[in-house]
Amino acid sequence: MRIGLLTGDPGHPLLAETTALLIARGHRIEHLAPETPVPPANPADIYLLKARTPAALRLARALEDRGVPVLNSAASTEFCQDRAFMARRAVEAGFPFAATTVLPNPRHLGDFERPLVIKSRHSRRGDLVTRVADAEELRAVTQRWPDEPIVVQDFTPGTGWDHKLWVIDDQVFAALRQSEFAPEPRLPDRASRIPHPWADLALAVGEVFGLDIYGVDMLEVHGSPVIIDVNAFPGMRGRAGAPEALAARVLNPAPARRLLTPTGVSAG
Repeated sequence: MRIGLLTGDPGHPLLAETTALLIARGHRIEHLAPETPVPPANPADIYLLKARTPAALRLARALEDRGVPVLNSAASTEFCQDRAFMARRAVEAGFPFAATTVLPNPRHLGDFERPLVIKSRHSRRGDLVTRVADAEELRAVTQRWPDEPIVVQDFTPGTGWDHKLWVIDDQVFAALRQSEFAPEPRLPDRASRIPHPWADLALAVGEVFGLDIYGVDMLEVHGSPVIIDVNAFPGMRGRAGAPEALAARVLNPAPARRLLTPTGVSAG
């Protein structure tokens, strides 16, 4: 089997370990750079999409148009980059998602109670993710990001640790990670045993968002989970068993999940 890696970093630990497993089983691995203008004339049998740039998404769509499976699909990957769409879809599905307000830019934040969390509407490398506790901090954000479309969430203290759940197909991996708003130096991840209802919730997210390989970030609030983010194809660095699970999914003939609209019609 020929397996393509659509990524700018084929040496990423998860991909490298998965690649080693697949090669050992006699499969061929091919790297496809995200900036490639058109699909190869003789594409691989399946591609792993671990890139989120516009060029990578266009290339993934072109492959899908030719009938080549892509994990995750271009539509699902792009959908998860829009935090406004993500929040709305999660609420429509009945998931416990952090209350989210969409604003054109930080200059519209004057009347919001603080503390609050501000994020760029469109997730990307180096985007805006910060906690604002007072007028001075808000002024600094407004000056640096005056025209950035944003989403706003109430700051929820929780336990100070985020629950990180990673899913590959139907396998759930978990860890506790210190909140990104904790002071430096940050503590390393902690092992976590996720209650079954939380794992079931993470699996349901994949069905709704059309994802096979993804991460779900949750806070524990009064003993219950609150979802704050969904990520297509996260790194999962150091997760024991993740490379084996990814290799198994690549070799599984089941089709990639598709993003569904609220009416149940495939969006991609």
